[in-house]
Amino acid sequence: MDDIFIRIRRLFSRGNLLTKFIFINAGVFIMIRLVMVFLTLFEVNSAPLLEYVQLSSSPAMLLYRPWTVITYMFLHVDLLHILFNMLWLYWFGGIFLLYFSERQLGGLYVTGGIAGAVLFVLAYNLFPYFRNLAGHSMLMGASASVMAIVFAVSFYRKNYEIRLLLVGRVKLIYLALFTLLVDLLSITSSNAGGHIAHLGGAAFGILFAGQLTHGKDLTVFINRWIDRLVNLKKRRRRPHMKVTYKRESDMDYNTRKRNEMDTLDAILEKLKRSGYGSLSADEKKRLFDASRQ
Repeated sequence: MDDIFIRIRRLFSRGNLLTKFIFINAGVFIMIRLVMVFLTLFEVNSAPLLEYVQLSSSPAMLLYRPWTVITYMFLHVDLLHILFNMLWLYWFGGIFLLYFSERQLGGLYVTGGIAGAVLFVLAYNLFPYFRNLAGHSMLMGASASVMAIVFAVSFYRKNYEIRLLLVGRVKLIYLALFTLLVDLLSITSSNAGGHIAHLGGAAFGILFAGQLTHGKDLTVFINRWIDRLVNLKKRRRRPHMKVTYKRESDMDYNTRKRNEMDTLDAILEKLKRSGYGSLSADEKKRLFDASRQ
């Protein structure tokens, strides 16, 4: 049993931020489910516990529990809910990291979730259709955050293709637009809050991609706040020596990754057209290095 926990801890510490997000969501799910099972055995209602971490559509409740704007995006209680969210996060988060940095993934996950929360609260308090539900509707799940990542990479690389079972190769943007249509048609369904949050996350993802093409990274602000929170603990420790690291900026990173992808695309096209023997030694090395990543 100890070996299992050691392996999990190693996987978490060695994994990238995408892996860490999946581990955090899974860990919170298991913990919440265990607590719910324990309370149910003693016939104790678990709903009040969930209300402290779910997002309420009531602005008054948000004033008392502002942390729920963040906690809700890591909270799941249904197995299929977390399974589908984590599969989408794993697949499209991996594509996202081909073109963007881990910092941008983390920043977009959080800001996309916040955007979904804002649209959820606004919709339930502005539209007459939700008037009777506005005071007691709750939201949970990583869907808005995941949709932000899906739409960001879909609109940034509109020609990127994925292979779907029984369908074949489809441009990622078409899948994203189909998902958007489904959410629009479902905003009056029994899961209206979830679909509205999806739309908020998707809108922010599109905005992120559009602004990035103009040289503006919308995740910079939230990442600065995250850095401040992380550094609060570090500031209490007095460093033994001062070491200066040169950090690659997000824009430089994106430019470098884009150039690498363009070079790789050209090599693959040459391979397809003329065969492996036509590649130079440098091109073969680049292809080999790319296959190992």
